[in-house]
Amino acid sequence: MDQPLIPLAERIRPKDFENFIGQSHLIGSNGPIRKAVANGAIPSMILWGPPGVGKTTLAEIIANELDRPFYSLSAISSGVKDIRNIIETVKNQGIFGKGNALLFIDEIHRFSKSQQDALLSAVEKGQITLIGATTENPSFEVIPALRSRTQIFILKSHNKDDLLKFIDLALLDTTIKNKNPIVKETDALIRISGGDARKLLNAFELVVLNLDINTSQITNELVQNSIQQNLAQYDKKGEMHYDIISAFIKSIRGSDPNAAVYWLARMVEGNEDPKFIARRMIISASEDIGLANPTALVIANNCFDAIQKIGWPEGRIVLSQCAIYLALSPKSNSAYLAINQAQLIVKEKGDLSVPLHLRNAPTELMQKLDYGKNYKNSHEHENKLHLQNFLPDEIKGESIYNPKNNKKEMEYRNLIDEIWKGKY
Repeated sequence: MDQPLIPLAERIRPKDFENFIGQSHLIGSNGPIRKAVANGAIPSMILWGPPGVGKTTLAEIIANELDRPFYSLSAISSGVKDIRNIIETVKNQGIFGKGNALLFIDEIHRFSKSQQDALLSAVEKGQITLIGATTENPSFEVIPALRSRTQIFILKSHNKDDLLKFIDLALLDTTIKNKNPIVKETDALIRISGGDARKLLNAFELVVLNLDINTSQITNELVQNSIQQNLAQYDKKGEMHYDIISAFIKSIRGSDPNAAVYWLARMVEGNEDPKFIARRMIISASEDIGLANPTALVIANNCFDAIQKIGWPEGRIVLSQCAIYLALSPKSNSAYLAINQAQLIVKEKGDLSVPLHLRNAPTELMQKLDYGKNYKNSHEHENKLHLQNFLPDEIKGESIYNPKNNKKEMEYRNLIDEIWKGKY
């Protein structure tokens, strides 16, 4: 039986700095990582950058250049036990100090706080040199104690020149050469990649392998047609990524818990970042449910906090609970519409003056100019609020927040009418 084809991006992965494409600010002759490797003593580090810019490749090259024991984990499928097993192995081998082992953790932002805590002692004692890779801002996703023990290096998306070099390199691959492709146009490939070399190479390989005996020229039109037909096969993090989260949120908005959990399962099985899902539910709790059930925002925020604490795989249960709760909550987008309306008024009417009675009057001059004059303290005039105006004169009486016809907001509507006596 034929062996599965190793992806092109893996087949042409460089083994040394000389063949590494891009990130010259880090691995050029004066780059900090290149210098550290030359000195044989690199710090623990976090490599932060978008997908497909060489984080994993860079970690492997560092290990090759230093000839150190190299261990690799993925935060998607590993836990505290895996970390401790590696640390114990390193301890038993007695390789500490300048020549210690390297531990590469891909997608380290997916580790919970407790999982990241498990690394601290070994990094502090020099039992391992940590190389973490993340697409998320370490300031938010890596615990402060671990950040303080590491250097953070930022990797950039590949520019057009870098991406053209990847295409040239791909044309030297044996499998690609056997198809005899002729690259006539590259704009579509560059556009599809979005600066992601892996995405570029996946798309390029897909196009080349689908060439028939009558077609050898790769054009923008051929690339677009081929990729549109095979999108899901090569781009888990591209359009499908956004299509599925869109279907998930629209299922919640449409009060369908069955569909919401199905799309959630699609994301769980696709190794989606659980915090990305939780963040989107926080937005939905305010945008789609809002004041019809204010507790939904509390539940969604608690879901995000819980995900940070426990991670995978148990986090899927918390996400499911929250998704079902949001789907079955009454819906209102009145808060969303209110802020949109308020922003529209600001854009159309500009910076309207603050009424004098609402202005701050910390100085005698301001008091003489009538700043704060005739302001009625609401605690002292609670039954006469309707006699006072809190909006600029040009828009006084304009209803910006319009309650929807759900149980909770009908109470708010009655409260507004009671306080403001029909003013709004």
